[in-house]
Amino acid sequence: MRHRRAGYRLGRTTAHRLSTLRNLACALLEHGQIVTTEQKAKAVQPFVEKIVTIAKKGDTQHHRRLVASKLGRDRKGFDWLYLPADASDQEKASVDSLKERASAFFDLPSGDKVKRNRYGEMTRGASVVAHVFENVAKRFSDRAGGYTRVVRLGRHRIGDAAELCLLQFVGAEEGPEIGGKASTRRRTADKRTAFAAKVRKAESAA
Repeated sequence: MRHRRAGYRLGRTTAHRLSTLRNLACALLEHGQIVTTEQKAKAVQPFVEKIVTIAKKGDTQHHRRLVASKLGRDRKGFDWLYLPADASDQEKASVDSLKERASAFFDLPSGDKVKRNRYGEMTRGASVVAHVFENVAKRFSDRAGGYTRVVRLGRHRIGDAAELCLLQFVGAEEGPEIGGKASTRRRTADKRTAFAAKVRKAESAA
């Protein structure tokens, strides 16, 4: 029996589960929406909403420490905003696409805050905690809870067939809900299925 074991366990130890929730929360706070399994989405949903509620109480040192404690530390994020000096047109288009998708949910920090060394390691990044107080909390200042929603995508993950869903902040319902394209494995599988159907049709016609 599951007495005194509330919440989603996710098949992980306490430390591993907390690390997973923190990573998912940071990804959601950076991009505005993430694609994950239904169980993980429902587990991280109240985790993120409590962070936003704390940030709405006031931008004080105490509340910033509470949010940093929830996230594990004052994380440096938004590494995807970085563009090298000699960036190609494809790299610029990729970053612009991510910016356009995330800006539908909240304002983004400047890409100038993100720096990398010659090995590609991020040496400086925008503060996720500051982003929560300056951009995310202001977006929901007039909303009493219910800052996120879960949208079932009607497709399953390759491998274990886990049901995938979209976890996103509310307020951009008119925009695109599903971000990104199908994986390479999914496209390859679709091509094989189409080719097999074509061969069977040709054999039946013969």
